[in-house]
Amino acid sequence: MLKIGFCDDDLSILKELQVLLDHYRVEKNRELAYTAYQSPLELLADMEKGLRFDILFLDVLMPGQTGIEAAREIREFDTAVKIIFLTSSAEFAVESYTVGAYFYQLKPIWAESFYRLMDSVIAECKKAEQRSLIMRCKTGITRIELEKLICCEVMGRTLLFCMEDGRTLESQGKLDDLAGQLAIYENFLRPHRSYLINMDYIRTLSSKSIVMQNQEEIPIPHGKYSDIKTRYLEYAFERQGIVV
Repeated sequence: MLKIGFCDDDLSILKELQVLLDHYRVEKNRELAYTAYQSPLELLADMEKGLRFDILFLDVLMPGQTGIEAAREIREFDTAVKIIFLTSSAEFAVESYTVGAYFYQLKPIWAESFYRLMDSVIAECKKAEQRSLIMRCKTGITRIELEKLICCEVMGRTLLFCMEDGRTLESQGKLDDLAGQLAIYENFLRPHRSYLINMDYIRTLSSKSIVMQNQEEIPIPHGKYSDIKTRYLEYAFERQGIVV
């Protein structure tokens, strides 16, 4: 079930959004749950406690804190939620995309445009869900987008996920289990018993090590270089069109 959040200081807009969503989910026969907020501070408080949304409708201009300011805070601990800004003016459209906005919806919101937007963003959520992992991390339940995962290292029973944005997420588990889950994706390779890497982020490959784009250096066990190089070049030719 997809979780949707509405945040607008105008109670009439919140009621309008709830009515639109109720009609949409009945007409489309979709399982959707929503929570409404009149203050971004209330929304942030719940999200800091671990509540997560798949889709978030944020009014741009609200007393105390703008929707864009709230979105910047949200992005510090949730990069996956699809943020849709609501406003009666296009003035902040450019700035909204600096926080990874999915869409910028002008008011008033008509049913036809709302339905099209919901169809689009739900399709995007499903696509992201197919290429992501849900893990219990120190920061709470976290969706890890596989295309942004550089590598994973295991230390004892702790998995360390190195992400494209510089974050390192920690979760308890076995690398064998993770490797099994990701075996269906051609871009993931296990060059060493302690590492699983995303080949899209390889910077250099030598007989002794693999250096990733985040400068992480993964040792290559003795006698494994030829097999690893062959696997990487096959992937590069097939998926990225690299010519050597």
